[in-house]
Amino acid sequence: MLTRVTEAWGRFAARRPSTAQFVVFLVVSNGITVLQLALMPALRWVFAGTSLVSTTFQVWSVGTNPDGTPYYVFDYAAGALPGGGGGLAYFLAVQITLLIAQVINFFAQRRITFRSNSSVLRAACWYAIAYVVITLVAAALQGVYKAPVYALFIDTWGLGATGETLADFATMIVNAAVSFWVFFPIFKVIFRVVPEEVGPE
Repeated sequence: MLTRVTEAWGRFAARRPSTAQFVVFLVVSNGITVLQLALMPALRWVFAGTSLVSTTFQVWSVGTNPDGTPYYVFDYAAGALPGGGGGLAYFLAVQITLLIAQVINFFAQRRITFRSNSSVLRAACWYAIAYVVITLVAAALQGVYKAPVYALFIDTWGLGATGETLADFATMIVNAAVSFWVFFPIFKVIFRVVPEEVGPE
């Protein structure tokens, strides 16, 4: 059975290499998303008992909110969610989760999806630049949906700690979706397959 599936996949990949590549990218990306969904609540739990929850981390003010307060790219006001912004504890939980996931994603996508043999260092540099840009965009978007999502799950639906975990999942899924649609075209460029030089016979 497995042999037949492998052979069928091989034929499909030979006929439609770009589509097959995208399917593999999708599978690997979903695996990374599952990892993020497991890491995020675990790291939030680790930081929850520390003073970092009460430490404000608000960086890069860009304009104002509808109520006139500053809008920060990284907006983690002191205090537990949903009343506060999670403080430095939430920021670290999010960023450590993303960093671990993206390091694994880099090597998995390079080796499994794109089977690239180009310079690892050059690809890593471009990947790091893309990661920083995507992190900034995702952080700016989080300022729009984070507080309402946590308020919905914890207060409006009255789910308490379960709601907080579900809200963690929701924020990670949004981050993963942003990364997914931005990274695929970037990977196509940085994870190239360089023809190997054939020496003289």
